[in-house]
Amino acid sequence: MPDEKFSAMEVAELRIELMQGGLDARDAAELMHNFLAGRGYGVSLEAARSAACKVEGSGCSLEVMQRELERIAWIQ
Repeated sequence: MPDEKFSAMEVAELRIELMQGGLDARDAAELMHNFLAGRGYGVSLEAARSAACKVEGSGCSLEVMQRELERIAWIQ
């Protein structure tokens, strides 16, 4: 994706946090929400929960994480 909002390194670091934390879907959604907010993006908690479920279902695939973060992030 040429217009990616997040670098592969940022997404990989988030993936590590998600996988090492042993988080449930609710906590994973909160972590994703904080990741986006820390970079100046807004996101609804519902969208973050949906994305967390898709990421979990993919086995934390970097490609899926990138796509979901790009999809749910909006400029505040």
